[in-house]
Amino acid sequence: MKLQAAVQAAFSPEGVLARTLPGFRSRPGQIEMAQAVAHTLENGGVLVVEAGTGTGKTLAYVVPALLGGEKVLFSTATKALQEQLFLRDIPRLVQALGFPVRVALLKGRSSYLCAQRLQGARQANQNLDTADLRLLARIEDWALSTVSGDMAEVAELDERSAVMALVTSTRDNCLGSGCPQIRNCHTNLARQEAMKADLVVVNHHLFFADLGVRASGVAELLPSVTTVVFDEAHQLNDIGVQFFARQWSTGQMLALGRELAEQSTGMARGMVDWLGLQADVSDSVQMFRALFGTHKVPSTLAWNDDTPEGVPVAAWSAAVQRCVQALQAAGAAMRAVDELGPAFTMLAERCDTLLHNLQTFAAAAPPDQVRWLEVGAQVQLYQSPLTIAEPMRALARPDAQPGSQPKSWIFTSATLGTDAQLSWFVDACGLDGAQVLRVASPFDYAAQAALYVPRDFPRPQDAAHSAAVATLAAQGASALGGRTMVLTTTTRAMRTVADALRQHFEAAGLGIEVLVQGQAPKRELVDRFVAASAADCREKGGCVLVATASFWEGIDIAGDALQLLVIDKLPFAPPDDPLMQARAAAQDASGGSAFKNVHLPQAAIALKQGAGRLIRSETDRGILVVCDVRLTQMGYGKKLLQSLPPMRRLDDAQAWLDALSDLSAEPDLPF
Repeated sequence: MKLQAAVQAAFSPEGVLARTLPGFRSRPGQIEMAQAVAHTLENGGVLVVEAGTGTGKTLAYVVPALLGGEKVLFSTATKALQEQLFLRDIPRLVQALGFPVRVALLKGRSSYLCAQRLQGARQANQNLDTADLRLLARIEDWALSTVSGDMAEVAELDERSAVMALVTSTRDNCLGSGCPQIRNCHTNLARQEAMKADLVVVNHHLFFADLGVRASGVAELLPSVTTVVFDEAHQLNDIGVQFFARQWSTGQMLALGRELAEQSTGMARGMVDWLGLQADVSDSVQMFRALFGTHKVPSTLAWNDDTPEGVPVAAWSAAVQRCVQALQAAGAAMRAVDELGPAFTMLAERCDTLLHNLQTFAAAAPPDQVRWLEVGAQVQLYQSPLTIAEPMRALARPDAQPGSQPKSWIFTSATLGTDAQLSWFVDACGLDGAQVLRVASPFDYAAQAALYVPRDFPRPQDAAHSAAVATLAAQGASALGGRTMVLTTTTRAMRTVADALRQHFEAAGLGIEVLVQGQAPKRELVDRFVAASAADCREKGGCVLVATASFWEGIDIAGDALQLLVIDKLPFAPPDDPLMQARAAAQDASGGSAFKNVHLPQAAIALKQGAGRLIRSETDRGILVVCDVRLTQMGYGKKLLQSLPPMRRLDDAQAWLDALSDLSAEPDLPF
């Protein structure tokens, strides 16, 4: 109870947070969440909190963690959120509370400079263009002074750059303890700092990857911490499933072949027929690839029987055996010369891993797993559990041996379910018996926001639908001087809408810029959108941002930069999504309703996430438009409407035009 009392005092109107944090306001929901976190820290167990947008959940879990004085591991959904927590949120709270704590940031190996690979980057790659060579020179200069080795310090470096792979390592090419640069290894140094820190910030990808391979320090950290906090926890199941999945690809095989060929000019040249081994690997890949013909457009193939859909058993067995033989020969060659250095041992182990994964797909799949293939530039094989329930249940079990696992687990997000038990999240993560808390948003949505579902609108499957979405978005953006974001459910719709918007603005003589996901990094697009929405820039036309996928969440645009959010369709999962198909089949087999218990909750969560981009502060105002008549015409629409914030409804086109007029005429007054 001492911690709960300390938390209550800290969050009170006269408390330390009010005295030291500019703009802090005591919020009942935030205090309720903070008290629940404090109770869990004191008593152990599992707490699941859905905290509505604006609750201030970061303070609600960081402050109790600081006041508790124990070692805590924080995990976020993305590197961007991870850095925000480490660079901004935790430091200001540490300063406000005056606690002398050590905080560490831990990322995956590929986020840190590898001194060994940097040494050979120029020699190993002669095909770099002028821009890449300039970037490599910048990294070489930065490497002389960096302490952390975190590649995020190089502002000019895009994670998609080819140079990134040249100067960082992966689990496949890291030399481990045998590396000549082991003492200068930034990954190891980051792990050491994490072991000594009081608060450690990681991300979900690293958390799950490490549980599987114990590669970057999280698995070693878990026994030493008393609490793990997962922010943006709604992504846990999907991220975790990726890392508990088994996979194999022709791309991995070809990459191995290239490294085999490189040995023909290295220290082992002449000792093995390296080029012959590469040719063997390439031939095996070609035989395997031929099973699936030519796919110019990437596609997902079902795999419900012993072999993938449409592939004869005999042909499948022959192609798999051909790859097995190539991998066995490559592994044997590596072991024959492994006394030359650790690189050959690592390559041999890599052959073993590829062989083991491939042989997994040669046998029947376990009944609780789903298999599928993705065919495009390469063929990728996947076998995955339907959820992370079993591994998470084992990890967070209350009867874990003392000292072997954290005693307190906190899971929080703005969207975790559609019912009081948050079963969409709790069931998938195996958190049976967890304490569940739902905290409402403090925003006055009825006053700050309106929802418009146009009545006379093409149905989502109609060919004219995307064009109609663009027309409506253009109408709103023209009235508001930009300040509009359009979220689509497919890449094809995104491109169609963007093209139609450009044509509309050009024909109307409006200088409204159209930004599209993919034309620049996500952060850059958001910055350009916000800058173009400033009052002086709106006179030139303003901006519309059209996006899909990753822009449905993790975008925080407060103020009047975003005042119109248009969603093209209800975000049901694609019909060919193998995981959703398998989860639906499992639900049907158990006597439940796949639509009610799988498809509908998933769509509700996604819709709520997308809608959450609109109102980000107490002073924001805006309109949400959902261009899908199913929301009002279908019986399940009521369930989806309940997942949205309680915005006031615009009943017809005239109400929509009036709301636009109010927003554009009086930008600083409620509408």
